[in-house]
Amino acid sequence: MFLAPGCRISTTSGDLSCPPLRIASIKKETKGEVYLQTTGRRGCGSPSYQFVNKPAASFQTASLSSLAFCGFQVLRNFAFMDSLGAKGSRSPSFFDFSYLEFRSEIPFRVGMTVRTRFAPSPTGFLHVGGARTALFNWLYARRHGGKLILRIEDTDEKRNTAEAHQVIYDGLKWLGLDWDEGPDKGGDFGPYRQSERSDIYAKYLARLEAGGHVYEDGGAIRFRSPRKPVVVEDMVCGRIEFDMSNPATHPDMTIRRPDGSFIFHFVNVVDDIEMKLTHVIRGEDHLSNTPKHIELYNALGEKPPIFGHIPLILNHEGKKLSKRDGGSSITYFMESGYAPEAVANYLCLLGWSPGENREKLTMEEILALFDIDKINRRNAIFDLDKCFWLNGQHILSMGFERFVELAKPFVDKAGIPYGSEAALLGALTIVKPKVKHLSDVPDWIGYLFTEDFAFDPEAVEKSLKKVGAAGRIEALIAALTKVEDWSHPSLEAALKETAATLGVKTGELVHPARVAVSGRSVGPGLYEMFVVIGKERTLARFARATSMAAA
Repeated sequence: MFLAPGCRISTTSGDLSCPPLRIASIKKETKGEVYLQTTGRRGCGSPSYQFVNKPAASFQTASLSSLAFCGFQVLRNFAFMDSLGAKGSRSPSFFDFSYLEFRSEIPFRVGMTVRTRFAPSPTGFLHVGGARTALFNWLYARRHGGKLILRIEDTDEKRNTAEAHQVIYDGLKWLGLDWDEGPDKGGDFGPYRQSERSDIYAKYLARLEAGGHVYEDGGAIRFRSPRKPVVVEDMVCGRIEFDMSNPATHPDMTIRRPDGSFIFHFVNVVDDIEMKLTHVIRGEDHLSNTPKHIELYNALGEKPPIFGHIPLILNHEGKKLSKRDGGSSITYFMESGYAPEAVANYLCLLGWSPGENREKLTMEEILALFDIDKINRRNAIFDLDKCFWLNGQHILSMGFERFVELAKPFVDKAGIPYGSEAALLGALTIVKPKVKHLSDVPDWIGYLFTEDFAFDPEAVEKSLKKVGAAGRIEALIAALTKVEDWSHPSLEAALKETAATLGVKTGELVHPARVAVSGRSVGPGLYEMFVVIGKERTLARFARATSMAAA
């Protein structure tokens, strides 16, 4: 394991063992000092730790290269640059690299660039679990100034189509995720499609054959397990030891089938080595595969990356979320009118918590708060209602320009004849507070731009056919005809004055007026609708409503 963002530092305080600290970043200052920025665990007690220390003068002037393959044991002269935050939370701490004691068991490299990856299969379906994995890898890479690699595991020829690849690209871009290397961008460690890497796999198989680590079995090539315990130091799950001694429970794995094709475990490891991955963050369902992968790394003489296995996403029945479950694909959210930032926000909450009971977060806030220490081990339950609520919150708080950007494609697809851009913007302005799904926008604004809109029979019966409704609407027509300043204040004043003259509550005019101009009993503000529809069309709709009321 390398000393890099994500590693833990085990420390002691007197005779007590302190909870481990996790390295958040490594940086070199202008004077040559190198600092490890760490995040502490809750329950560490007082921030003024007194670490066990021994003279380390010989390391204080050592060059970085001479320390590159040393380990560390304890911290000396621990300087806690602390600033108390809300509820006593602590800020990241800084450690002067020159005050470290070393031992050789834990190798590391200073200044390594974090490289994570998302490696989906092109099934034509970007699962929310895969999208969350991509999101966590993206957040980790961006949080630490690293790179995200997109690698397509397309060895299944039946499903390997251009359309299936595009589903992945479109879904990730829709969520706001970008990548630094990949099939569409290139890079120094390509090709980035497994179907184009067969020669590389053959080269690594030859290395295993030369080392005596494989054997043939019925035309297949199997890896010979060393039958030794394998320890996985996981960023999320902690330290796990796997007993690999029993062939019945851990048989020698096949790495090449009789037909010459390579299996997932082998190519996955080879690709991670070749692409110089430093961190592998993936679903917990891959945790049981990890000891097999580590055996391969060891046999190839390569150091494994740092692993982090994130909790599974389950449905309400406690089963793994499948294609049959509603909302299980990113395409569903794209087509159903969800805001990308709302879905990304929700996916982050499936296993990660920003603390302080916060739920609605912008991507900028998530990026600033994201810490892999805050990913818990409990499986996450997928709640589409919660995502729907978050979507409404994001739409409500987003800027108007962003709302227009997201809503307009749905309006155009529905063929709403809004005429001018100014007219559309006016309509979107008044419905924005009501919208929960962007796909509902056409229904919210359609009646504003056509006279051929449907009337809700229940609303007509309750408001327009109410005794005296026709006369009240006629009185309102007379009052509004005289209004020259067709604005909200003037229209509201005219309606209230008419109600007072008639000796009725304003609701006796508001409700039938709403049904008259929109055909429904709910919607945006009444006076705002009058303004958007315009004087001539509003009065014409009132006239039609009087006929309906009298029928």
